[in-house]
Amino acid sequence: MEIKKLEKHEKVPMELLLLADPSKSIVEEYVAKGDCFIAESKEQIIGVYVLLPTRPKTVEIVNVAVAEAHQGKGIGKILVNDAILVAKTQGYKTIEIGTGNSSIGQLALYQKCGFRIVSVDHNYFIKHYSEEIYENGIQCIDMIRLSKEL
Repeated sequence: MEIKKLEKHEKVPMELLLLADPSKSIVEEYVAKGDCFIAESKEQIIGVYVLLPTRPKTVEIVNVAVAEAHQGKGIGKILVNDAILVAKTQGYKTIEIGTGNSSIGQLALYQKCGFRIVSVDHNYFIKHYSEEIYENGIQCIDMIRLSKEL
């Protein structure tokens, strides 16, 4: 597997990004402002993440997704760790990530990668998404914000 940064003129894997964020307009907005990285295996895109600078010396992983056929194989952890390494290399001091209150697997993964819960953005998914989102039988309502010092 190889991870590489997409150039601005290259097509982003929208179907894959929409696995992690169901709002196409929100995804298009942050992809235009951030850097998209893809994981390829046998010339097939199997994973993606997007890094978005948010404040001085701070960057956020705004999307990380793994193709359904490749989930459960540790690729998500590899992508998150690659994002951390890229952020360090680019001189950032803090990396952040947010996920839904119902995203139990993602919350575990991010904490295993060294992120700490720093805040909750109450009703985030109610305010910013027109459709209700459910994961693990739980309605996704709040954004859990996590951070890691680099």
